[in-house]
Amino acid sequence: MSNLEARPGPTEGGRGPVPTAAAGVEVVTSREVPLGGPRAMTVRRTLPQRQRSLIGAWCFVDHYGPDDVARTGGMDVPPHPHTGLQTVSWLFTGEIEHRDSLGSHAMVHPGELNLMTAGRGIAHSEVSTPATTTLHGVQLWLALPDHARDTARDFEHYAPEEVRVDGASLRVFLGSLAGATSPVRTFTPLLGAELVLGPGADVELDVDPTFEHGVLVDLGPVGLDGTELSRAELGYVAPGARRLRLSNPSDERARVVLLGGEPFEEQIVMWWNFVGRSHDEIVAFREAWQSGSDRFGGVEGYAGEPQRLPAPPLPNARIKPRLNPPGPGDRSAWG
Repeated sequence: MSNLEARPGPTEGGRGPVPTAAAGVEVVTSREVPLGGPRAMTVRRTLPQRQRSLIGAWCFVDHYGPDDVARTGGMDVPPHPHTGLQTVSWLFTGEIEHRDSLGSHAMVHPGELNLMTAGRGIAHSEVSTPATTTLHGVQLWLALPDHARDTARDFEHYAPEEVRVDGASLRVFLGSLAGATSPVRTFTPLLGAELVLGPGADVELDVDPTFEHGVLVDLGPVGLDGTELSRAELGYVAPGARRLRLSNPSDERARVVLLGGEPFEEQIVMWWNFVGRSHDEIVAFREAWQSGSDRFGGVEGYAGEPQRLPAPPLPNARIKPRLNPPGPGDRSAWG
């Protein structure tokens, strides 16, 4: 998915939504941004922003829908580049056709993971299919650590089994939770899962205390360790928690996406669809894409226009590394 936010990085002037902390939970609100080229759809973005840039290696969290495709036009993202990251596509409703320069041609279906590794460079397109009437899901990015950020392109598909716990069901697409483990390879310790909470459910989950965690609410409200989160809000919990408590106060089902990982200690520079380590790297990535370099390869079979999504102009100021503030109860310095 291509990031077309008009205010793409730490060089922007405004400070954006301000998270609040209560009972050890930091509440991060979303903002609406356009995404996807000339026919941009609107998404709700919780990461990155100035107050919190990463949760583990999770560096980008977009939440969209449910969108009536007949009204919005759905998703049509022309071929565009990525470097230094992995993309995680996860749907609740609809179907998306994926093509990339590795030669992958796959569909994204609800409850199934498509994970694309950009490494040194990849290009891909994403288009909602004609059969899709409602489009609803999340698009997530993972920053690759320095030792792996120039790795080869890759693509994996995985359909996790549903696991039942008291009051909820879950699907673990990355890492391990509630006795379920995903076989999909990542380059840092991570967790990614969808949880559906029954009406009035109160669920406790054992988690890795070395991880920081984020709970993104799709259908809510949902309580996280006593703090109520509304739809499209993300609750952040710093490392140290051995258990998370999720509660559904309503008489309807609730749904969340649970993300986690060991704190990512490397500074990253993010701009448009690139993750690098410096402003100069980002400039070089953009030049490579604009010049048609084989760094990214070509995408075959995309029927729309343009055939390649042009990069936006670089900001006037140098792009700075993204930093995280300390979370609730975390006395460490920013970094």
